[in-house]
Amino acid sequence: MLTTHFVPGSPNWLDLGAPDVDAAAAFYSAVFGWTFQSAGPDGGGYGFFQRDGRTVGAVGPLTEEGAGSAWTPYFHTADANATCKAVEQAGGRVRVAPMDVFTAGRLAMLTDPTGADFAVWQPGEVKGLDVVMEPNALCWTELYTTDAAAAKDFYGSVFSWSYTDAPMGGDMVYTLASAPGAGQGDDTAHGGIMQLQQVHVDAGSTSEWHPYFGVADCDATFNTAVQHGATLLIAPMDTPGVGRLAMLMDPAGAPFALIKGDPSTT
Repeated sequence: MLTTHFVPGSPNWLDLGAPDVDAAAAFYSAVFGWTFQSAGPDGGGYGFFQRDGRTVGAVGPLTEEGAGSAWTPYFHTADANATCKAVEQAGGRVRVAPMDVFTAGRLAMLTDPTGADFAVWQPGEVKGLDVVMEPNALCWTELYTTDAAAAKDFYGSVFSWSYTDAPMGGDMVYTLASAPGAGQGDDTAHGGIMQLQQVHVDAGSTSEWHPYFGVADCDATFNTAVQHGATLLIAPMDTPGVGRLAMLMDPAGAPFALIKGDPSTT
């Protein structure tokens, strides 16, 4: 599971690139009760989503040409420069070279060989998110990919992730990913990898990472999101051993998911 005791390769930050930061802040405030805290006059419009004064994510204006609105997970690294070299050696691409963010830390923006964007964060004064695994906070990261085998090889090479495959029926497999040092047992995974079905690829789906946010009531939060302009991707549904989940696109087109844990697993 996710934790704020960050280890190399584990998710330690999450931000949203949005065409309209104020509109994004208003939407997520309505859905999750978050507040927006500006990073200040030198932040370029970037700011932090907070819940009870603790940072659960961030949002900033789109800065890359042709980029669409999307959530980006950041993975912990002790050396952003070395990770970028590993990414290139494994067939990925460095979109934004390592750069210092004042004294907060060092980041790089990357793309895996299947086309999914992600980032790394080398902590300075800011270690990462203040809260995860609580209602209205990040609870899971998930990769939809056009080539699950290639994605597993890539992230295994770059971050030394280990994997557990969980059959889903038919020829579908869901892969659980764990960072080294995350502990032992079935509860060490921080995210999942899932092969996009050909019918979705033919319809235009591409490789992408998206977050899951924990909620106290999946249906109520789903309905609130739709009422405020979100688009249905997957209606609320029960998944045994996991919980009740749903997936949407926010009004600007960024996909995200909701999950309420299965009480039978607690």
